[in-house]
Amino acid sequence: MDSRNPQELFEDMAKQGHSMFQDFSFHESQEMMSQFGNSWNTIMTRAMESPDEWVKTLSGFYQDQFELWLNMFNPAADSNVQAVRGDRRFVGSEWEESPVHNYLKQSYLLSSRWLTGMVNDSTLDDATKKKCDFYTRQFIDAMSPANFAATNPEVLKETMETQGQNLLAGLENLMNDMEKGSISMTDESAFTLGENLATTPGSVVFENRLIQLVHFAPMSQQVNERPILIVPPCINKYYILDLSEDNSYVRYCLEQGNDVYIISWKNPDQTLGDVTWDEYITEGILPATDAVKAISSASKINAVAWCIGGTMLATAMSVLASKRKKPFASVTFFTTLLDFSDPGELGVFIDESQVKQHEHKLAEGGVMPGKQMATTFAMLRANDLIWSYVVNNYLKGKTPPPFDILYWNGDSTNMTAAMYTWYLRNMYLENNLVTPGAVELCGVKIDLRKIDCPVYFLSAIEDHIAPWKTTFTGTELVSGKVEFVLTGSGHVAGVVNPASKNRRNYWKDGELAKGAEHWLDTATDMPGSWWTHWDAWLKEQGGKQIDAPKALGNAEYPELEAAPGSFVMEKSV
Repeated sequence: MDSRNPQELFEDMAKQGHSMFQDFSFHESQEMMSQFGNSWNTIMTRAMESPDEWVKTLSGFYQDQFELWLNMFNPAADSNVQAVRGDRRFVGSEWEESPVHNYLKQSYLLSSRWLTGMVNDSTLDDATKKKCDFYTRQFIDAMSPANFAATNPEVLKETMETQGQNLLAGLENLMNDMEKGSISMTDESAFTLGENLATTPGSVVFENRLIQLVHFAPMSQQVNERPILIVPPCINKYYILDLSEDNSYVRYCLEQGNDVYIISWKNPDQTLGDVTWDEYITEGILPATDAVKAISSASKINAVAWCIGGTMLATAMSVLASKRKKPFASVTFFTTLLDFSDPGELGVFIDESQVKQHEHKLAEGGVMPGKQMATTFAMLRANDLIWSYVVNNYLKGKTPPPFDILYWNGDSTNMTAAMYTWYLRNMYLENNLVTPGAVELCGVKIDLRKIDCPVYFLSAIEDHIAPWKTTFTGTELVSGKVEFVLTGSGHVAGVVNPASKNRRNYWKDGELAKGAEHWLDTATDMPGSWWTHWDAWLKEQGGKQIDAPKALGNAEYPELEAAPGSFVMEKSV
């Protein structure tokens, strides 16, 4: 425990206060509040156009609140308001044991329900309604009585039992997080890359300014003659697919008899700010593909890509096809958007005004900070990814438990200004990728129909970053034979679902070409991990068994350094 007294701690906290939000743009926050205020002004103005309905709605709300007040000391009363399923903010028994805090909880839930109902019942257009609903929920989440020491009975109990030591520990946690610029979601001291994360043996066999290519040591005597090249997202580090030993997709691929390579993207700094999407193809995916083919002597290889890595790979495949090159025997897309018509809640951050602000801000180059993007993603699930840690770390003074996925989640990477702004406009704002020829890269018109090898699409039913019904549209944009699988859980946990643990479920064999809902209605619900299903599918795509390579790389692509390589170690500043 820090030896300084509380006054010194508070003074230190005040000095560091701005650093935690240093990457949050004033103009972005101004735009957010402007849209929120304008939407609610419109709602209230239109509500007053029908004063009878407005008075009826308001009177009903006040009546419900009055009943809560009258029944404060009668928890079993019919006026109890229950939290929605999955809301863990009020699961502690202390909320039920204290009549006052039980009332605060129910009053808050009632007010929340009333506010969101006002938005849902408003006459706003759909786009404006989605934005207003999102920012209203941000406000609601922030104002929860669970987020404040004086109104959270669990925190009050902790404070009494520890004689306030939890608050001092929490203050220290807050200052540490301010210094690093993000909220701690796990005990980061429990993990070290190369020791208990990203431990699968291998070597870097190629490097340029944008990538390192890692070749992993085989784990079987024979391997498929067609190696696997994995293209992870460039906005995250590759070891999400090589976490702890029992949570590693890379290790699973090796154990099933594959020769595996993965791209480790450079975490760009200001000097790489002008690197474009074209260059990520020509200096990233294409040389990695050439290297894998050269090392393995394979005429064709299998590719696996995740999220934006999948979008990048799809454009690279179109570029290659336009030049009469088709090096891929199959391709697997994890939670990948090819059609961006409905990006889900991310859409609230993307309109002409907001994209122009990014373009203006990044016009001189530089990078889009990874921490800022991480904050944006966290806002999509604020209760789980922000406020729960505020309560645990700062009010209760606890250190969150070790969790490899959350360690990776906090290890953010930047995006180059040129690539980021191009990506926002051409994909999210204008959705150009779905129109053949609307996007030109590497001197050729992009047409996703030129992807004519077998394609495996994996989506996640609770994905809030790449909504599954939108990713499903990708099945209709390619020409190859398609396999679509839907897994339980979300964007990360749905993918990282080891076969050895065999958790959750997945859906398969739905009828394609008739829309996402029809596919799900006709699909078969299977227990356990989708990994075994994918492995069986990959084996069906062919490729004879050959002796596993005796060494990593070759004379042209020698071993440069041991896996996981130096690029993955670089931290965002």
